[in-house]
Amino acid sequence: MSKSLKRVRTALEEAGQSSEIREVGQARTAQEAADSVGCTLDQIAKSIIFRAETSGEAVLFLTAGGNQVCSDKATRLAGEPLGKADAALIREQTGFAIGGVAPVGHLNPIRAWIDPRLLEFSEVWAAAGTPRHVFPIDPRALPALTGAVVDDFTR
Repeated sequence: MSKSLKRVRTALEEAGQSSEIREVGQARTAQEAADSVGCTLDQIAKSIIFRAETSGEAVLFLTAGGNQVCSDKATRLAGEPLGKADAALIREQTGFAIGGVAPVGHLNPIRAWIDPRLLEFSEVWAAAGTPRHVFPIDPRALPALTGAVVDDFTR
């Protein structure tokens, strides 16, 4: 089991959440992930990482699979210009590789926001630390687990 996967499992268990993690093969898109677990596209909680240009920190936007982050809205919430986060920044600050960024189990604290669309479901699926693993969770637990603020940042 990879270190990343172990961190996610541990974070879920320590928070009293189910640590059911499913291997799905390579799910390069939210639609592929949804198809592999049998849920709707919007039940995939995508972890979108940006680079905060002033602070240099990574910031996280958890969004429903069918939604896209609006850069203007995200910048307003972050309070500073946002740019593309490269693989090195993502790995350094979260401990995850692109495609496997989980909402929990990060190496460092991260400022985060969550798409209200996710809260409309009783269950969503998120990356579990690798591009091949996902886990189900009640999305209403995500704000407390991640420190994410519920707000509108999608197009």
